[in-house]
Amino acid sequence: MKYKLIIDKNAQEEITAVVHSPSSLTQQIEDLVRNYCGADSIMGYRDDEMRKLSFEEIECITVLDRKVIAIDNKKNQYRIQDRLRDLEEVLPSYFIRINKSTLANEHRILRFDAVFSGGVDAVFRCGYREYVSRRCFAEIRRRYE
Repeated sequence: MKYKLIIDKNAQEEITAVVHSPSSLTQQIEDLVRNYCGADSIMGYRDDEMRKLSFEEIECITVLDRKVIAIDNKKNQYRIQDRLRDLEEVLPSYFIRINKSTLANEHRILRFDAVFSGGVDAVFRCGYREYVSRRCFAEIRRRYE
């Protein structure tokens, strides 16, 4: 397999892949190219602080008290000015919906715990827990099978 990367600031961006047959690698490349929007961070606000949050450090984005909140890998909460549905279009494909009001960074989920009430919680690396709806959990299970 050959790999070639040409960086030219004056040329129009183009990605071409020549393969013998489709595979999981070609699907991952296609997903990466389709979901890339040029952004790799969003602005978060906390008290008097304004901070650029990279997608990799965000554990999840959820709605708390009718405000969109991003929780980072240190369990800090930052208010986001965009709506959740608008963020869903901008975020990379590894952000998955786990309930009606939460998008989770799939790479930052440590495990899924069964809860006494019969539901399932997603436990993130920072220790934050968020419930997973039955419908979203079924979709997540299909994704991993």
